[in-house]
Amino acid sequence: MPELPEVETVRKGLEKLLNNFYIERVEVLKERSIASSGGSKYFINNIKNSYLGTWERRGKYLLGSLHTKDKNNKGFLVVHLRMTGQFKLIDKQILPCKHTRVRFFEKRGQELRFIDIRNFGQMWFVPSSKPISEIVTGIKKLGPEPFSDIFNSYYLKQYFKNKKRSIKSALLDQEIVAGVGNIYADETLFDAGINPKTESRHLKSHQLKKLCKSLVKILNVSIGEGGTTFSDFRDLEGSNGNYGGQAWVYRRGGKSCKKCGEKILREKICGRSTHWCPNCQK
Repeated sequence: MPELPEVETVRKGLEKLLNNFYIERVEVLKERSIASSGGSKYFINNIKNSYLGTWERRGKYLLGSLHTKDKNNKGFLVVHLRMTGQFKLIDKQILPCKHTRVRFFEKRGQELRFIDIRNFGQMWFVPSSKPISEIVTGIKKLGPEPFSDIFNSYYLKQYFKNKKRSIKSALLDQEIVAGVGNIYADETLFDAGINPKTESRHLKSHQLKKLCKSLVKILNVSIGEGGTTFSDFRDLEGSNGNYGGQAWVYRRGGKSCKKCGEKILREKICGRSTHWCPNCQK
């Protein structure tokens, strides 16, 4: 599943390549992709005849502003890529692949396609008259962004008080911190030197400070590399993310640790494959 760096990479691409993109027509090929109340008919009627403006990211959600020719706010196009969703900008007429779910046609001939192999991705139209979190209820439950001032060691100390769950499980909880998934939880815990099995309540203040610092560091590095591609992720222009080649532990089970040479372990923690070095993470 695309995590924060991958979603941020897509956001940057959407804002860069779709500047003043006028949606003249919308075609929904898979009803399941539309999560808005009213289904595809409501979605199409409200999205078409709109200009795409700025794009924001909240956790793993993409929020595209919609406006009229007179720059009046129409609302938002909200997207969650889920496991395999991706956008592709088409400059010439090419038949859509079987995994194409939604097509946005621009009046000058360009086309933006939403392609989703597993078909778990979702889209919403949110009118300007309503808060986004009222329509896309998942956003309401999100914790702070890792780059925000709110996300700090004091916040974690208060949140983890008396929590027996492992720190690996806690990092995957979107209500604690938004946007982190399996890849960057493993990479962050390695950088911070923390055993993924450690109960959250047992982490000391200096460990929590290191954890916050490591998470921001790892995410920034990955964003700079365009995210991670191990299977399906591509950016808007079809390029792979390059962070995977720099990973310290993720998907390196059985290989030697790049720091100490110890064998990287791979085991299930909180139901997720977890990669860690027993020597560097004690």
